[in-house]
Amino acid sequence: MAKDYYNILGVGKQASKDEIKKAFRTLAHKHHPDKGGQAEKFKEINEAYSVLSDDKKRTQYDQFGN
Repeated sequence: MAKDYYNILGVGKQASKDEIKKAFRTLAHKHHPDKGGQAEKFKEINEAYSVLSDDKKRTQYDQFGN
């Protein structure tokens, strides 16, 4: 099952880098394990951000998926 990184961060496919960063920060703060969040959800959010924040990885993800 492929992960939908856009859905994980709650942004659209046309989202700018700033929108992605803002969504990541909000979710990371909410789900951080030190703040009572779930470690697995936090890892998933980090994975999504690492792909969508890098232009090369994002282009590859958009073309081929996960």
